[in-house]
Amino acid sequence: MKLETKLTLFNTLSKLVIVVLFVLLLPSLIKNINQNFTDSKLRKQKNKLLQIIKSSGVNDQVYATYSPLKEEYYSLDEDSIDEKLDTIKNEPRKIEGDTIQYRILSYNFVVKHKNYLLEIGKSVDTIGETTSPLQNIAFAILIGMVLLTLLVDQLYTGYVLRPLNLIIRTKLIGRKFPNFGSYVEVKTTTSDFKYLDISIHKMVETIEETFQKEREFISNASHEIMTPISILQSKIENMFAEEDIADELKVRLLEMQKILNRLKSITKTLLLISQIENEQFLKEDKITVAAMLNDVYEEISIRLQDKNINYELAVPQNWVFVHINKFLMFNLFFNLVNNATKYNRKNGSIKITGTQENNLFVISVIDTGIGIDAIDIPFIFNRFKKFRQSLQEDSFGLGLPIVKSIAVFHHIEIDVKSEKDAGTTFKLVFPAALIEIAS
Repeated sequence: MKLETKLTLFNTLSKLVIVVLFVLLLPSLIKNINQNFTDSKLRKQKNKLLQIIKSSGVNDQVYATYSPLKEEYYSLDEDSIDEKLDTIKNEPRKIEGDTIQYRILSYNFVVKHKNYLLEIGKSVDTIGETTSPLQNIAFAILIGMVLLTLLVDQLYTGYVLRPLNLIIRTKLIGRKFPNFGSYVEVKTTTSDFKYLDISIHKMVETIEETFQKEREFISNASHEIMTPISILQSKIENMFAEEDIADELKVRLLEMQKILNRLKSITKTLLLISQIENEQFLKEDKITVAAMLNDVYEEISIRLQDKNINYELAVPQNWVFVHINKFLMFNLFFNLVNNATKYNRKNGSIKITGTQENNLFVISVIDTGIGIDAIDIPFIFNRFKKFRQSLQEDSFGLGLPIVKSIAVFHHIEIDVKSEKDAGTTFKLVFPAALIEIAS
């Protein structure tokens, strides 16, 4: 999951928690607000009545009354209680046979040596009437604010993380490993992203330099080794031409020549891999897929006949390779078919199929061989790791690394499926740009 998505999800969940808490607390909050508002209104009414009593006198103001709907209650009468009273609380009052719950302000005072009690009440039911509308308004405002903050958070998170996305896209995903190209600074005001950008650049420079040194070493070493190998081969051939050479010496010379041939083959293979990775080949050839695979068959037919292996080709005749290097593509299929032959059983089979999946073309090489251990499959393209099968077949273990290098060079994906003692399938997924369908 992307960092931006995680931050957005966190913001959404945190605001959802706030909304839930607010909804749970809203009734009690509204109730307190209404009660405080009512208490404040009652005190203001008390002050107004006291002003009237002060100016007009109390004798004419002794009364008890209520509104027509019994929503409000007023009372002024003589009080027999000596203690000071100034309270607001809920109390019932019986009016015309109805018992109504009021929130009543009670206040006593002294005028001309007489105690009076003033009561101002408001029906509790009318106080609660505003609760529901206030809750709806508050909830609507809360939802609007949450949606607005989510939008703002999303925009701001995208803005803040834009340099990070740019670093990932241009410095990692957008680069062809290990050729990363020149360094372009990512503009950002966030110091952490600046440090990350510089650190990735330094790391990439180190990797690129290391790979370049490896390529140069392999290329130079391959060239240098070929010269003494050729000289040794020439000297051995000259020794064979001598008439007085003993048979025992000829046997030893043959063994030496065999070792030199193996060394020469390994050197050529390493040189080829180096040239492929350095992109020293053009991709301008065009040939039908069937013709290419038939050429492979002709090259390896003797080995197939030795083990009586059936070679079946089920590829559309109108498929045409374009924008490829014919030499490299031949090597790719030759190595796959050669491996399928080498590790196959007698009287086995090799089948090459071609199918189209959406805009991609899939060519599969299927054999009935000994298969590959599941733990070895992730490492079969590693040129520095040689497996037990290779050792048993006197192989150099460089066939599949060549296949991988050629596939990467042509942007071909490889998927390997294998079952021990049942066979192996190499699935090659070609981009649409490499294969055309002839009319």
